Formats: sequence, structure tokens, C-alpha cells
Amino acid sequence: MSASPDLIMIQFLEWVAARPRRREDVLDAWQSSCPRFPVWEDARADGLVRQCGGEIGERRVELTERGRAMLDRGRAV
Repeated sequence: MSASPDLIMIQFLEWVAARPRRREDVLDAWQSSCPRFPVWEDARADGLVRQCGGEIGERRVELTERGRAMLDRGRAV
């Protein structure tokens, strides 16, 4: 994680961090079929976000410690 994160990734991480997000909301807002903008898939693969249980069996998406560190680093740039 030495390189500066892309702006789109910082925007995604800020969006997730702003308030609790349901998995369905994340997919609706950020999933892309365009191979140039797979921010949701990249964040999951890089361990920046995780899915966890929510109320009534819904899945929540939240930042991991690694995701928070990347967001902090991106804000400092």
C-alpha cells in the first residue's frame, strides 16, 4: 500500500465510511460491468471493505482497518 490510492477508491471508501451501508445499496451504487472502474470488486479483493451481518439478516458493508488507513492516506494527499 505504498502508492497513493486512486481518487475513485477514495470516493468509494468515503461513501462507505459516511454511514452504514447495506450490501444491496453498495452494489446498486458502485458495481460496474466496465473493466476500467471495478472499484467495489477491487476494494473487496484488496481487503479494504468487508461484509458483515446486519439486522434481520441483511448484509452490511464496512471499512476494514486497512481501508481506514488507505482513506486517511488518501485524504492527506
